[in-house]
Amino acid sequence: MASAKKVKKGAASAAPDFDKRNYIILGVGVLLIILGFVFLAGGDITISPILLVLGYCIIIPLGILLPKGKDEGVPLDADKRNVVSS
Repeated sequence: MASAKKVKKGAASAAPDFDKRNYIILGVGVLLIILGFVFLAGGDITISPILLVLGYCIIIPLGILLPKGKDEGVPLDADKRNVVSS
């Protein structure tokens, strides 16, 4: 007798819900990390740790943890507002 796995309906997917803004922030973090390693290879031990810490500890987590941006534009209930005219 084979046991079947039950999948809950409406279960959250494991894929991250990223927006264009999240990908831009992650890209900036990766560029900072690459730039930090380039400076480290060049022998600059002052700026390279700063860039690496910024990339690894601030920018990358910020890009992951920021929520997906909200749509800008006219709210759905804009036409339902009561406008008092004089």
